[in-house]
Amino acid sequence: MNVAIIGASGYSGAELASLVAKHPNLKLSGSYVSEGSLDKHKLLSDLYPEHLGLLDTPLLPLTKSAFDDINANADYVCLCTDHKVSVDLAPQFLAMGKKVFDLSGGYRLASNDDYVTYYGFEHKHPELLNESAYGLAEWNSNDIANANLVAVAGCYPTAALNALKPLQQAGLLSDDKIIINAVSGVTGAGRKASVGTHFCEVSLAPYGLFNHRHGPEIEQHLGHQVLFTPHLGNFARGILETIYVQLKPNVTSEQVAKAYSVLENEPLIRLLGSKIPSIKGVAKQPYVDIGWQQQGSQLIVMAAIDNLLKGAAGQALQCINLSMNLDHTTGLKGAFNG
Repeated sequence: MNVAIIGASGYSGAELASLVAKHPNLKLSGSYVSEGSLDKHKLLSDLYPEHLGLLDTPLLPLTKSAFDDINANADYVCLCTDHKVSVDLAPQFLAMGKKVFDLSGGYRLASNDDYVTYYGFEHKHPELLNESAYGLAEWNSNDIANANLVAVAGCYPTAALNALKPLQQAGLLSDDKIIINAVSGVTGAGRKASVGTHFCEVSLAPYGLFNHRHGPEIEQHLGHQVLFTPHLGNFARGILETIYVQLKPNVTSEQVAKAYSVLENEPLIRLLGSKIPSIKGVAKQPYVDIGWQQQGSQLIVMAAIDNLLKGAAGQALQCINLSMNLDHTTGLKGAFNG
């Protein structure tokens, strides 16, 4: 299948381009940027020299002729664009009969009201919100395989939902609000330069208190209230979440372990039990590492992912694999260099 990537110059777009280029069943048919991008006509490998020899492909401006080329040559279109841009582009590619994988938040939430509140814009295509499949691969594989529009799950929600849904599904959660403290590397803020993500300015600080858009995304797909606080860390890539859960009375450690066993055969989930996951363990890898420790009815769950892989490009490729009836791990296991 031929894959076109829009927004290929960004961190997640370039990561996805490299995965597609190495995939045994996919071909990168085009890498595109906006017409006004300063990166247009540059080679992807000029921006990312680690991909020299693999991505010596030009970044093409998304002009009328580019749309014609995508219509003629692409089977799948991946949107690695700003949320509002994805909202506008997805219907155009769906009208061409393409399957669209959106790595932005443009189609993850349930209603226009959610977008006004948490994204700050009116959603122009709310009718598509019910048609999109939520791209959390381990939990929504059938819908992903059959949908024409896949809203690839957010990076923080990917870690949180895989860590919490087993407990929710097993009925072990009390009614108390779950507290999620999460820290992400700077690539999660995107490639566009700003003082807040400048190397010399980044320390370790929380942001988006009470109103980060991933809070409602987690709540919507978990069915439980959470208090989500993200932090920006002074490292390039990776997410670590420490999650504080109040269990129902008398829940045993055996019940908790049994709840997590629902994930034990998922090839891109690594259950660590009482071991503590780390960013070092998942950086440049396609996995979710989940550990937990219990004291009475208090459970601390820890989850780690690479925000650009399992949190973005890797999960998008996993969704593409599901669409093609391929194994989850095709083009993912062994595709990275340490």
